[in-house]
Amino acid sequence: MVRIGLGYDAHRLVEKRPLILGGLEIPFPLGLEGHSDADVLTHAVIDAVIGALGLGDIGRHFPDSDSAYKGIASLSMLKEVTKRMKRERFRINNVDATIVAEKPKLETHLERMKEKIAECLEAPVNVINIKATTTEGLGFSGRQEGIEAFAVVTIVSALDETEPEGA
Repeated sequence: MVRIGLGYDAHRLVEKRPLILGGLEIPFPLGLEGHSDADVLTHAVIDAVIGALGLGDIGRHFPDSDSAYKGIASLSMLKEVTKRMKRERFRINNVDATIVAEKPKLETHLERMKEKIAECLEAPVNVINIKATTTEGLGFSGRQEGIEAFAVVTIVSALDETEPEGA
């Protein structure tokens, strides 16, 4: 069985916050505002996995009204979602994600982001794809007011191959 999930997240750029994307702290004078570390890339991937599982959205599982998630690293939330996915007997087949940001330039960080996301998802790095683009000055991300990310995830049934299906 194959399932597909789509995730999206956006946060405002603000002063006095680190910029965290894909679990990495990116050198930049502004960071993303949010209840957690506001890692839009990881949030989009989380939302896509939760969607593929048919379990609602990230806010349902990690509400910003819960102080337990205040300042939490988004990669730790992704690890929790991975545990849930495994309990549901699925595994990652593919992740394709796009970060939309006018600045900073992210090309030199993308491979390490892939590695961190893959590790949390317990997936091979070669099934994770992360891209960055701009909007050439259009919209809130083009005006450098915020950063957004999109993710599409496919998950597949992870039934034990030694066990006959339906056993």
